[in-house]
Amino acid sequence: MVHQTIKTKISSAPSASNSNKAMGSCLPNVVSHYSRPTQRQWRWIGVAIIVGSLAGCAPSRGVLTPQPAVTPVPAPTPPAAEADATPTPPTVPPTAPPTASEPSPAAEVSDTPVTDPAVIAALAWDDTQMLPEPMVRDGSRWLPVKWRQVPAWGSDELEAFWGAWLRSCERPAAALAAACSTIRQLSIGDAAQRYDWIMRAWQPYQVVSTTGAAGGLLTGYFEPMMRATRLKTPENQTPLYAPPAGLRNGDTWFTREQMETDPRALAALEGRELAWVSDPIDALILQIQGSGRVQIQEPDGRIQTARLAFAAHNGHTYQSVARGLLDSGAITEPSWPAIKAWAAANPAEVQRMIWRNPRTVFFREEDLSDMDAQAGPKGGQGVPLTPMRSIAVDRKSIPYGTPVWMTTTGPTLKTARLVMAQDTGGAIVGAVRADFFTGWGDEAAHLAGGLKQPLRLWALWPRR
Repeated sequence: MVHQTIKTKISSAPSASNSNKAMGSCLPNVVSHYSRPTQRQWRWIGVAIIVGSLAGCAPSRGVLTPQPAVTPVPAPTPPAAEADATPTPPTVPPTAPPTASEPSPAAEVSDTPVTDPAVIAALAWDDTQMLPEPMVRDGSRWLPVKWRQVPAWGSDELEAFWGAWLRSCERPAAALAAACSTIRQLSIGDAAQRYDWIMRAWQPYQVVSTTGAAGGLLTGYFEPMMRATRLKTPENQTPLYAPPAGLRNGDTWFTREQMETDPRALAALEGRELAWVSDPIDALILQIQGSGRVQIQEPDGRIQTARLAFAAHNGHTYQSVARGLLDSGAITEPSWPAIKAWAAANPAEVQRMIWRNPRTVFFREEDLSDMDAQAGPKGGQGVPLTPMRSIAVDRKSIPYGTPVWMTTTGPTLKTARLVMAQDTGGAIVGAVRADFFTGWGDEAAHLAGGLKQPLRLWALWPRR
């Protein structure tokens, strides 16, 4: 799923030939007490998968229920996003310590008391284990730490996260696939069993930049919801298009302005309209987020609920429409409510403001069944996103399907939780950089729009 943020822009697993063997060899010792399910238990596993998946989603009406761990805090100054390095094959040699100006990330120790007996026992076991070597990826370094050094570890209830992990197992990276059978078995396990297995089978690594910087940036994205008509009407004049015939991935096509003014572009788009909306800014939001839920009124009056998913774009670089408004003083904050308020007061200037962004997105229409409606759109990994549990990352830093412990404290969100790396985006660049999928509906939009705050990440990787 390609997405961008209004603030700036919301848009491989490492090769490890021995990872599967290593993971397979350690699992029997770690989880031998999790026996092979009977036929009856497999039925319960199927139920648990569905329940676990639904637990991580917003209610079917599209209103995202705030999570208990979310609390407002004073606003710190967010760091700038890290820039990516040139891709190089992943290796695992020892690396230099973090720079002198940055305290050693591995020195961070959570002061949150741990009370779960399973976690306490696994912490004691982990204390006796030798740390592996650091891992070097393209644009990031992974520094091994003890579980005691992962802030607030053990505070997450894991149920909603398990649903996201099960979804990643639909298309796992080769190095992570061996764990999926145990992940499925533990769908009917309790928190103690899950924590025990994670801590014994997985090694935490703090993700830092190539210079050792541990701090990064968290933003948010969501799935818009809007109404549309199948045909153009006096009220609905803005089209949402399927890709024009012959458009290939990587092609540079007409700009957004040319698509509305150039006869050649208009001819190529004729008949490609999927639906029409009344507000051109709503169409822009849908294109920036990359996907959305649309209630489409058919010519006979029926209402069809569908998902318009990302299919292609016109090959131009995204430009923030908010930047010009901020620079001119027309708005004071880069939010959609502020932009819409300005547009309502300046209707004659809206089209030119939108044309500042030459990039446009084309969609494909997908049926939205009751089950599909309980999950988000498919991310870059090719699996449905889970609200409050899926993140978009720089794949050079963190491969798809990696479990990640995320901590953030800012004016919009304060949380420490497990999330899954399941998506990417053009602006999600750098070692400690993530875009947090908040779900769909007004609350999800509000939460995503307010996220621009400090971030720290710990990637979990199979022990060798």
